[in-house]
Amino acid sequence: MRQARSFHRFRAPLSRDSAPGEGPGAWREASDATGARGNFFRAVPEKNRSRGGPDASGASGRGLSRKRFPGRLNLFQATMLEWRDQHPYNAVHAVRIARPLDAAALARAIDAELSGSGLTGLELDRTRGRYAWRGGPAATVLETVEPGADWQASLAQAFERHLNAPFAREGRLDPFRFFVMPVGADFFLGLAYDHFVAGGDSIIVLLNAIADRYAGTPAAAAPLRLYPRTHARLFARHPIRFLRGLARLPGLAASCRRTLRQRYRAIGDGHNAFMFFTLDAARYAALRRAARDWGVTFNDTLIALLLLAQDAVLPERDMRKRRHELAVASIVNLRREHGDDARATFGQFLSSFRVSHPVPRGITLRELASDVHRATARIKREKLYLTTLFAMAADRMLGRFQTPEQRIGVYAKNYPVGAGVSSINVGALWRGVDAGAAPLYVRGVPTGPLSPLVVAVTTSGDALCAGISYRTAAIERDVVDRMQADIRKRIDSLA
Repeated sequence: MRQARSFHRFRAPLSRDSAPGEGPGAWREASDATGARGNFFRAVPEKNRSRGGPDASGASGRGLSRKRFPGRLNLFQATMLEWRDQHPYNAVHAVRIARPLDAAALARAIDAELSGSGLTGLELDRTRGRYAWRGGPAATVLETVEPGADWQASLAQAFERHLNAPFAREGRLDPFRFFVMPVGADFFLGLAYDHFVAGGDSIIVLLNAIADRYAGTPAAAAPLRLYPRTHARLFARHPIRFLRGLARLPGLAASCRRTLRQRYRAIGDGHNAFMFFTLDAARYAALRRAARDWGVTFNDTLIALLLLAQDAVLPERDMRKRRHELAVASIVNLRREHGDDARATFGQFLSSFRVSHPVPRGITLRELASDVHRATARIKREKLYLTTLFAMAADRMLGRFQTPEQRIGVYAKNYPVGAGVSSINVGALWRGVDAGAAPLYVRGVPTGPLSPLVVAVTTSGDALCAGISYRTAAIERDVVDRMQADIRKRIDSLA
């Protein structure tokens, strides 16, 4: 009861974030907050809001604002918007469609799906942290990418271009850009999007629906739920775990002080380069089999591979120094916690956690994956994503007292990670006419200020594709090539 009463003090401000209607062991790990900015407690600074004054759209009062802008940004969405004030924060997907390309028919399919789903007429009120999909017709303009002699290189170049091309900052905006690239008798359908509007699962479902329309057998059109609840309700559901998670914050800070920092030649240069590689069926199966045999998750194994890849390209570390550990951040999707179906609700439910490890010389992939698993199992058991979200809120409050220059470098200085991973299984989401075809699917996600390199691991059928985004101000292409080679070598040893 005492803990419940203590939580009541947090719940009042957190509840404003709800949209209307809606391990310890021999080594030490840190696992939770992204340290990203966002704010559960206020949508805008006090100096910009008034109780009865007009909102950004001219409506008077808070109630009218909610009617005009029924969607409320969750904490991670607000964080992404602030990140893209520094540089674009876009994601890019592309799926291989096993049909001849008819650009006019494809544009009609895209327009029909966007308008039928209600994904048009987006208006963003950044001042109050609200948004609305106004609806209306779509008018898609398809960019055509020539495959050239090396279609993989051409596709990677298209990804890099779209990762770095900004969308409108606020007001009326179109958060989607589509492109196509013919490859033999097939073609790739690509979609670049402003990442704050959706997570990768919603984009996969959208591309699936467009592909079905293009094939001539669309599913029954039904408007999507476009205004999901924010994360505040999770605090109300798990108050004890949240309070216990706060006790982990000193351990997180200690871990960050032990972790190597990434050096940036120009911290304000956010340009993302991009490359990708695939694993054939045999190697992908060997990786999954190893994870199962070791009693760890597939994502645990990916984190361990990235920790070892960092170690492989770094100069020899002095383990006696305070800063000697390596860290990986992992994106986590909280959609299941909210109980929202990806095929019915369009939105973004992301959070993250962090794992650090000394990665001593000679440690095997199996040993490291087991260590990582002990950390991630505790994260899931204790629901430490709540602490992540709280840290975001606290960081944004502190950010009001910092200059833009200080904000740019705060993550590299105070929350160091060497790499990030985002994994998603297309096969669990792709349905319809071409469901049995297990299409090749490529993803690219932005690095942002949090990590200098992010690997988007996408599995589809019996294949795996890894899209690597990296900050050119921090990492050279040859370093990324060496990391990729180390990952491949370790996977080959499992086959």
